[in-house]
Amino acid sequence: MELGVIFAGFGGQGILLAGKVLARAGMDQGLEVTWLPSYGPEMRGGTANCTVVLADQPIGSPIVDAPRALVAMNLPSLDRFEPRVAAEGLIVYNGSLIPRDPKREDVQGIPVPVNDIARELGNARVINMVALGALVRASGVVPLEAVVAAMAREMRERGRDRLIEINRQALERGFNEAEKLLGDR
Repeated sequence: MELGVIFAGFGGQGILLAGKVLARAGMDQGLEVTWLPSYGPEMRGGTANCTVVLADQPIGSPIVDAPRALVAMNLPSLDRFEPRVAAEGLIVYNGSLIPRDPKREDVQGIPVPVNDIARELGNARVINMVALGALVRASGVVPLEAVVAAMAREMRERGRDRLIEINRQALERGFNEAEKLLGDR
């Protein structure tokens, strides 16, 4: 098993943190993991993306030409990375900001209204965890509980214990939203 994921969006949308939490959850599950961040000099407001690879065997390279999954938080990210997703791949995209479905018919698109869900939870900054929860459900790469535990450790290490509960809720809401959209698939 090997899953390459690109997380992409504007700086400030928590792209790098979402990738880091997934990577940490994978390590906790005994998987081989790489996490490769990339962002413009602007950081907040500029573009940001990261690539995470999770595998049950050693990983040859952290660079992924054809990821099996994409998390696109804005339209420029979907436009840029959609062509790279492997056939039969998965695209979780921000249905709150992206006004179109993926153009390709050989990928599965999952529109998750991450901004709307985050607003309902009362914290617009948890959009990354909503999207990550949806990806975890759609890919099944690691259990949601492992991601929640990895997120909690990451928050504690950053001195942000007060944000653990809202981020847990965001992960669960994203997971449940993807569950509704995917049905029995």
